Amino acid sequence: MSAVAQGTRELEEFLVLSNEEISERIESARAALGPRVVILGHHYQRDDVVRHADLTGDSYQLSVMASQTAAEVIVFCGVHFMAESADVLGRPDQRVILPDLGAGCSMADMATIEQVEDAWEQLGDIGVLDQRVAPITYMNSSAAIKAFCGRNDGVVCTSSNAVPLFDAYLKSFDKMFFFPDQHLGRNTGAKFGIPLDKMVLWDPHKEFGGNTPETLLDAKLILWRGHCSVHGRFKEWHVDKIREDVPGVKVLVHPECTFEVVEKSDLNGSTSFIIKTVEQAPPGSKWAIGTEVNLVNRLKQRFPDQEIHLLAPDLCMCATMYRIAPQNLAWSLENLLDGVVVNEIVVDDDTKHFANVALERMISMTEGR
Repeated sequence: MSAVAQGTRELEEFLVLSNEEISERIESARAALGPRVVILGHHYQRDDVVRHADLTGDSYQLSVMASQTAAEVIVFCGVHFMAESADVLGRPDQRVILPDLGAGCSMADMATIEQVEDAWEQLGDIGVLDQRVAPITYMNSSAAIKAFCGRNDGVVCTSSNAVPLFDAYLKSFDKMFFFPDQHLGRNTGAKFGIPLDKMVLWDPHKEFGGNTPETLLDAKLILWRGHCSVHGRFKEWHVDKIREDVPGVKVLVHPECTFEVVEKSDLNGSTSFIIKTVEQAPPGSKWAIGTEVNLVNRLKQRFPDQEIHLLAPDLCMCATMYRIAPQNLAWSLENLLDGVVVNEIVVDDDTKHFANVALERMISMTEGR
């Protein structure tokens, strides 16, 4: 779904420039391009890129905001599935650039459309689809998988609205098939009292996902064997250690963390929830936050009157998103000055239509909730 245009300027010429010169050239290009271009910076993006962003936020929020601007070109400093979402949600006259096509998402890559369609066929073969089964995909998935959900009475969810969507689907369907993040699915299901033995894990590399037909027929929630490479690294002992080291600390984690870590935490919620919780906390509050390090460091800088720790200080940033460097951004913008759109992300019309069906279903089911 990606169309790559060769730029009139070579990326290599930007790699030898100093940080100061790169920054100056980005700002110069931004000024020259004006409102024709909007630069999006995801919350987890590196600081030397985010500083140049016109808008910051999470993936869905950024795509919606970009669609409401006058920009003709959206430069998404995030990862591949985010740029796809921007193309799906953007206006027909808007084009989307991903400054480095190597900026992927390991979680999204854990579920391909071929694997999901094969799993759905296997479920049909053993009679599971004789029940009412709702496919639900996390926003961190390809446009093709979002479209699959749109075609099959399913929906897209974010970490912010997973709870109300689960609530709605549990009332209308016999079971849910959730992908690609097992941890968000398990943690959300647990909030509704679904027993762990009614949640089964689907391994796409095994027949019936590594389960028996009887187990799948009896399950309430089928979880794809996928995870976030950052949030999955937080462990129970990290929670125990920070409580020992920092008396009075509150542990605040993202629901992409494992069930055991979420159970031990004080609060869990989306990136937006984490930010709002810290924003509303009084001076002197102590937090250990289990999410991506760039975001935690920015919260430390914004709220010096609070004591903020990364839950596991030895963990790294989102490595795939880190691939987008200021050099990539400068290269993208200066090619736009030459009238060339590089690294364009294009979702075909059929996929775009059904992905929008799933997204619109999400919006209609969560309005006012």
